[in-house]
Amino acid sequence: MNRDNLDFGNGNIASLFRTMFFPTLIAMMFNSLLNICDGMFVGHGVGSEGLAAINIVAPMFLVTTGIGLMFGIGASVIASIRLAEDNVKAARIIMTQAFAAGAVIFGVIITLTALFFRPLLYLAGCSEALEPLATDYLLWLLPGFFFFYIQCAGMMLIRLDGSPKTAMAIQITSAALNIFLDWLMVFPLGTGIAGASIATSISCVAGGCLVMIYFIRFSTTLRFYRLKLSAKSLRLTLRNVGYMARIGFATFVTELAIGVMIVTGNYVFMSRLGEDGVAAYSIGCYLFPLIFSLSNAVAQSAQPIISFNYGAGQTGRVAKTLRLSLITGTICGAGVSLTMWLAAPLLAAIFLPTDTTAFTYAVHGLPLFGLSAVLFSLNIVMIGYYQSIEKAGRSTLYTVMRGIIYLIPAFIILPQAIGNDGLWIAIPMAELLTLLTIALTYRR
Repeated sequence: MNRDNLDFGNGNIASLFRTMFFPTLIAMMFNSLLNICDGMFVGHGVGSEGLAAINIVAPMFLVTTGIGLMFGIGASVIASIRLAEDNVKAARIIMTQAFAAGAVIFGVIITLTALFFRPLLYLAGCSEALEPLATDYLLWLLPGFFFFYIQCAGMMLIRLDGSPKTAMAIQITSAALNIFLDWLMVFPLGTGIAGASIATSISCVAGGCLVMIYFIRFSTTLRFYRLKLSAKSLRLTLRNVGYMARIGFATFVTELAIGVMIVTGNYVFMSRLGEDGVAAYSIGCYLFPLIFSLSNAVAQSAQPIISFNYGAGQTGRVAKTLRLSLITGTICGAGVSLTMWLAAPLLAAIFLPTDTTAFTYAVHGLPLFGLSAVLFSLNIVMIGYYQSIEKAGRSTLYTVMRGIIYLIPAFIILPQAIGNDGLWIAIPMAELLTLLTIALTYRR
């Protein structure tokens, strides 16, 4: 294995951050490219109804991502601190417990979703016209959920194990396979939206299996540890799983908040602009993972450096890492905002034919939607910082603010106050209010 020699406690902060950031960024950009290609294939191969149907199912997929990142970040933060304390056994136990918890949780989620998929779809804003497409997409997606959890959680722990390039390779492999299968299923084979869902499930299985192979055969420090089945051991496992969930809960809420954003937006766009409005909004939702990927790459790259040095009591190195991540987050977010302002017609044309009503809506709205990128990036960096130093309550509070407390009223009030532009400005407004809250609190 081609490993990076990372010394989180003594290495140069800028060099450590670069070593973590660029592989993480490349991997996440491939995942964003995957989302864009998926939307492009479905938009042109199935139509705007296909895009709208996927936007209905998207919140359920985000729950999977959120749980994976919650336990991945929680386990990574705790394991980082244990490694700083030279307690390798405890770090291995934490990692094993994170994967075991996911197996149980996703067994329940997959079963309940298969039994009650129809009410879940209507809860997410589905209409009768979109129900057949949304049902096909959701049911074929279910088998990949558990493996996608393994991939999400595993990426964090592989990076902590000193192999960010390996994590990058796994994510790129999974994303490239998905893109190829998407094209194959939708166009040559003509399997429509069900084929796009099957392609995603297959790529999730591949990514999850590669993560397991890494920890079984190639890891250096973090390996699976045989857990005892005694009552005492089960109690300790539940305690540790609860602590992991508490540390990483803000990340789960971040994904849940994106789901709230999609569902709330589906309702308000449907009420004011109909299915064409939802299709246009879905383009913004397809591009939002690009914003999230850039921001999350910054936060995830800083996390093991901050957590390790926090555990070692080196507060100066923690502060330096935070400053560097804020500068990087600002540059990345500003780049995305500028791109969405200048290239809205090109971005909309990737997903939809240019002669549709949905395309017109998207070209007008994407520049306004893009204002959220730099604000979101700074919020995610600060939320990740508080997670890394075990301030779970504060990180969760800020996440709830940006994703629920400020967002839902913005979606309700702004369209009434300024018309349809308010539909697109609601998300940037929620991010701005959250950033002001974080800045004022941090200064105090």
